[in-house]
Formats: sequence, structure tokens, C-alpha cells
Amino acid sequence: MAAGHKLAGRRRIAAALFAALVIILPFAPAAAAPPAGGGLTSTDAILKWINDYRHKPEPDGLPNVVRALSGMQAFKDAESSGPYIGFIAGVLGSNPARAEILIAKMLPIAPPDHWVLVRAIAYSGLPDWKEMLATFVDRMPTRRAMIDQYLDGKLPTLEQIDYQTAKPGMLDKLKATLHLDKDRKKVVALDPSPELIDVLWGYYLATGSYGPIERIIKLLPLAVDRDNVDNLTTGSAAKFTLASNAIRDIDLLTMLKWANKSQPKDVAVVLEDVIQTAETVDTVHMRKESLAAIEDLKVKGPNSKRELSGWGQVGQGALSMGCVVAAATGQIELGIPCVIGGAAYTAGLQYVTH
Repeated sequence: MAAGHKLAGRRRIAAALFAALVIILPFAPAAAAPPAGGGLTSTDAILKWINDYRHKPEPDGLPNVVRALSGMQAFKDAESSGPYIGFIAGVLGSNPARAEILIAKMLPIAPPDHWVLVRAIAYSGLPDWKEMLATFVDRMPTRRAMIDQYLDGKLPTLEQIDYQTAKPGMLDKLKATLHLDKDRKKVVALDPSPELIDVLWGYYLATGSYGPIERIIKLLPLAVDRDNVDNLTTGSAAKFTLASNAIRDIDLLTMLKWANKSQPKDVAVVLEDVIQTAETVDTVHMRKESLAAIEDLKVKGPNSKRELSGWGQVGQGALSMGCVVAAATGQIELGIPCVIGGAAYTAGLQYVTH
């Protein structure tokens, strides 16, 4: 019985870690992508179109995709919408001259789903994204409060990721443990998370550019964080998705090798492991290593807690994350969203965790 519980626990950890976003990218452009004006009658067809997009961009097809996704209720769960948000943001950001037209054509979706458009505009990197939000605020009245917070700088953009790579000193650890830093002003920033990785991969699928990959690379030092299980999980997800996708995407692997020449030491050490794993197709070893590190941190507690033994409790944090996982068949490279903590696990998730 004990062995059964232990096995079940390991499977839950595996599901939590790599449900983050294992977007397995296609080997090459597909021969026949769905046309921009039609054929988008299923999630599989939409995901295939998204995967093929960076090889043959069709920005005018984006409104059809967004309206179809809304009709399928793909945006009802914020935690699994990251790839779609990143993809929309990437298309808008790489088509500044057409951005306003594309947004206008995406507006006829369910009003509760307008939050996706608001966030995508804010994440787009468009130089006039604030003006764009102000232009459409009256046509998205249910999201006025959200828009106002972005316009006032109270909600972060992709330019404001907190990479948290600096190690806290002993005094900082002591203050955090004793909750003595409550009055410190909180900086508006995006916390590292698997959901953020989802967004960045979505942006890459829309552009094929180095920008989102660079941001994922900067998260790699978190893969060796032994003080925070959330950071360790996020870093491990960044590491694993880069390696998994680089196996199938030669352009991405070339990009990683080029990037590694100019990385600081703490990033380069992990990135070299990513590159070697991709070249040897040994993600199984990487996955086992990452899961062992997370289990060790959960069992022994963070290093800071060990160093400050007796100074209170350090929370482990929730492992809430979005999930778009690879389909087990390999035919749909970008899998169907699933629900963490619920029963709606896809075959892809089961394949990854066994």
C-alpha cells in the first residue's frame, strides 16, 4: 500500500511539473495547413494552423482562429490560455501596421473572453500598445478595470519579467522568514511561472524570433534554485521545453548554440545541458533529474530554511500551472489544454507522465 501511494505521488509530481507546456514543435512546415478563411472547425485544426504559422505567416487568419477558439470556450481557464495569448501577442507585435485592423476583427467574441485580447495587446511589444488599448476600451466595457490597470502601469508586460536570479543574502532570508519585509514596496513585475513559459512559447510560434527564446533562456538559472519549489519547477520547465523543442526544431537548436556564446556563467551552465540533451535526444534523463531535485527540495526543505533552522516556516507554494501538452500520437504537435487538479487529463499528459 505504501509503495502504491509513493508511486501515485511521483506521478502527481510528474504531471504537475511537465504539464506546464511541453509544446513539441513540428519538424518542418506542414504540406497542407488549413486555409485562413475556413477549415477551423476543431481544436486540432486550429493547433495545426498555429504550429505551421511561423513557417508561412497568415496574419489575416488570426481573427478567424480567435473567434473559433472563443466559440470552443478555450479561454475560460486563464491558466491554460497562455499559449494562445502569446500567439496573439506575437502576431500583433510582428504586424504593427495591421494590428488595429486585426484587433477590431477579433472583438466579436464572447465579452468574457475580451481579457485575452487585452493581455495580448499589452504583451505584444507594440510601441503604441497603450494607445491601442485606449482606442478599444469602449468596445470592451467588461474589461475596463483591467485596461485601466495596464494603462496606469499596475499590471506588468513581458518587458517586466522578474527573473529572480540573484541569490538572497543571509539578512534577506532572515527578514523573509520572520516576515519583516512586509512594508517593502512591491515592484510591478511578472513572476516566473510555467504560465509565463506558455506565453513565451506562443509568441515564438507566431514569430519564430529570438526574443521569446531569449526570455526563456534567462529563466534557466531557476532550474538550480534550491530555496523555492515554484522557481525550481519553473526553471525545470524552461529547461525541459527548450530541450524537447530543440530536438525537433533545428533552427531553434542553432539559435540556442548561438545564444550560448554570450551568456553569463549561471545561464551558460544550464543552457549547455539543454543543448547536449537536445543533441543526444536524452530528455528522459533530464526529466528524471528535475523531478528528483523537486522531490528533494520538498522533502528536505529549502536551503535557506536549513541555514536558518528554527526561524519559522517557509511555504512551498502552489504548483498551479497552465498545460498544453504534446499529443501522444505526435500528429498534433501542440496539444489540447488540460486541467490541473481535475479529471480532464489528455492522452498527451498521460504519455508524458508514464
